[in-house]
Amino acid sequence: MVRIGIVGGTGYTGVELLRLLAQHPEAELLCITSRKEAGMPVADMFPSLRGRVDLAFSDPQAAPLGACEVVFFATPNGIAMEQTRALLDAGVRVIDLAADFRIRDVAVWEQWYGMRHACPALVQEAVYGLPEVNREAIRGARLVANPGCYPTAVQLGFLPLIEAGVVDVGMLIADAKSGVSGAGRKAEVHTLFAEASDNFKAYGVAGHRHLPEICQGLARAAGAPVGLTFVPHLTPMIRGIHATLYARLTREVDLQSLFATRYQNEPFVDVLPAGSHPETRSVRSANTCRLAVHRPQGGDTVVVLSVIDNLVKGASGQAVHNMNLMFGLPERTGLDHLPLMP
Repeated sequence: MVRIGIVGGTGYTGVELLRLLAQHPEAELLCITSRKEAGMPVADMFPSLRGRVDLAFSDPQAAPLGACEVVFFATPNGIAMEQTRALLDAGVRVIDLAADFRIRDVAVWEQWYGMRHACPALVQEAVYGLPEVNREAIRGARLVANPGCYPTAVQLGFLPLIEAGVVDVGMLIADAKSGVSGAGRKAEVHTLFAEASDNFKAYGVAGHRHLPEICQGLARAAGAPVGLTFVPHLTPMIRGIHATLYARLTREVDLQSLFATRYQNEPFVDVLPAGSHPETRSVRSANTCRLAVHRPQGGDTVVVLSVIDNLVKGASGQAVHNMNLMFGLPERTGLDHLPLMP
């Protein structure tokens, strides 16, 4: 059994971690922290976990995090970087679901996240937790930077094209839509039901925090800088990301075969048959990315459709996948949940 602690268990990624780990046959939850809710039984806040999670929230200062083998940070940006060094020194491995360790260039991170980094030396040690790219490095990692939701959907869609060198990496476009849970559980006007329901809008067109993370991953695959236009949108649904990706082909290639071959051994990436149009509801609550690749009118533009559940493959499910790799467990352990329909 893997002894587990969760820092920040009251948000959407926190409760999703709890849902997945409560059903994980090799997971032993030791503590779940929350300063505000310390002492409250977890099931009082999340009745869906009644009978499955018997712990109460702990104050972070009193929680036995040092007795854990791995600690997940399901916290806002800027929290994990303050506590990770002490945990690593105590022999505890760390998976951060926020952005503290995702971007290798600390100056770029500080520019986009508007704060000083507390432990820049650890950024170079952290392994970016996209298993489809960094599987072997994740196995031996002490510190894993779990990818963001948009970056997961966008990178998985573009990677086969870029790795094969068949598109112009200077002109990539990602048109992505997310459900409101991507904004977190905190109360904000734009996520109120009366504001988000029956509405659709773009945001962050001038620049979104996930842009440098996506560019970093795509540039690594290309071996050179990439030119990416990334426009996120807010949609009136709770869960799900749909990314429509555009690139210009530079040479002939069997696109369907390219994608099928790239992901044939990936347990959580499903390449759909030619002509398919994946739906967000087809991945709801599952740790799955579904992809379809198109070449409209046989022209030189390739269109990739990529869908994930932002809270699972885009956050907590991917974090559990990383934990499985780090502790030598079969990758599907605790993650073989079928999507919810309807």
